[in-house]
Amino acid sequence: QVQLVESGGGLVQAGDSLRLSCAASGGTFRNYALGWFRQAPGKEREFVAAINRGGGYTDYADSVKGRFTISRDNAKTTVYLQMNSVKPEDTAVYFCAAVFANYVVTVRREVSEYSYWGQGTQVTVSS
Repeated sequence: QVQLVESGGGLVQAGDSLRLSCAASGGTFRNYALGWFRQAPGKEREFVAAINRGGGYTDYADSVKGRFTISRDNAKTTVYLQMNSVKPEDTAVYFCAAVFANYVVTVRREVSEYSYWGQGTQVTVSS
């Protein structure tokens, strides 16, 4: 069983930067593919970014490509989401998620593909 705890959310202004962290425990971290998702009020949870077990493969939603960067530190069992040039439309609760990955190159984009979820951290971007 993997436990995930997000941190780093807050209130920022448009154009600012923010780094989210997600600390994992309870599993062999390097065996899990990881992802970040977000959910705005009244909307479905949506994919933001994903990273494979080793950190060499990443995938991004078009809406954040070029502005957000996902990374992981397997020694610290933590995954990060660096958010640059944030926009008001980035306002949402951000969740990290994990899934056991048999293959090194696996990255996942779908909510249904993930087994473990954190509780979320609120990011609010003012204009």
